[in-house]
Amino acid sequence: MGRVPDPVRYAEPGSVELTVTIKDVARDAAVSIATASRALNRTDLVAPQTRDRVREAAARLHYTPHGGARSLITRRTHTIGVLLPDLYGEFFSEVMRGIDQTAQRAGFQCIVSSARHSGPTLEAALRAMRGRVDGLVLMSPEFTRELSTRTLPAGFPVVLLNCPPSETPHDSLNIENYDGAYSMVRHLAGLGHHRIAILTGAAGNFDAAERLRGYRAALLDAGLPSPAELVVAGDFSEAAGEAGARQLLQLAERPTAIFAANDGMAIGALLALREAGLRVPEDIAIGGFDDIPMARYVDPALTSVHVDISALGERAVAALLSVLGHPARREFTRETAATTLVVRRSCGARKAESVPPVRPSAARSSPWREVV
Repeated sequence: MGRVPDPVRYAEPGSVELTVTIKDVARDAAVSIATASRALNRTDLVAPQTRDRVREAAARLHYTPHGGARSLITRRTHTIGVLLPDLYGEFFSEVMRGIDQTAQRAGFQCIVSSARHSGPTLEAALRAMRGRVDGLVLMSPEFTRELSTRTLPAGFPVVLLNCPPSETPHDSLNIENYDGAYSMVRHLAGLGHHRIAILTGAAGNFDAAERLRGYRAALLDAGLPSPAELVVAGDFSEAAGEAGARQLLQLAERPTAIFAANDGMAIGALLALREAGLRVPEDIAIGGFDDIPMARYVDPALTSVHVDISALGERAVAALLSVLGHPARREFTRETAATTLVVRRSCGARKAESVPPVRPSAARSSPWREVV
């Protein structure tokens, strides 16, 4: 005759529900506490029949492992920290989609926070993450070696995403901002546009600075002027794109094309031009950067520099998991994601197409490359 398990205790209405512990699971499965723990942590030290019996008992008792207790034993929280400049907008939601899906497939959860344009806020967020996460994916222009030393334990796993090149001892992933911007502006120049304006990204932002540098280099190589009046400061928001376009329309000689340093500003500029009674691309052409999902649905469909945004998040987590799996590793990788120019109606081209980057450094089979 088989063993009759101890009765399972349920809370009566109005009473306090009793917490099921690992001891309850072990008793129900007729094993030791140590065996129950090993079975639930998916080790190979337990016979398959025993493992199945323990897991059946845990499911029957609705047992949920205590995260704090588990982390004391394994020294892992199975949680990844994510710090982004902002949580608003399609770019960040796509990055988070890639991060979250990859983390969950590996059995990790995410703690997400933002620290926009504020050193103290970033430092507070970093300190709050300590002890709660196994590693960190970080996107911030304000992260420095000194801040890393002051806020994080030595050797703490961090992957930097779209951060300025630095001497911080962490892996990093970036976008080919310069090449993408260069390709966009050369394309606009090739369509006959002679006054090409730019709506820049936020001051102090690495992506914004590289896209501005690519814009200027493309104008120089095309033999076109780059007057200061055609460079309008923005902050990557739709509102900044709308305001920037209105500012450009006040010029005595307005631009024939506008390159917005991201799609959000390009969409804001489209609204301003439409309200001013101008046609895109007949009166003014527009191009953006990032190729967010919305870019193909606006009217006219937006020409943009394509970045596989979700894959950026996936790659960041994969890099972080690699660090977690090899804690003694001392080499740090620097990777850059290639871009592709996606041509749609907003720039005035005759048909939609995908154009490889103009710059020779991006011509390769893999969308990623390691840089020194």
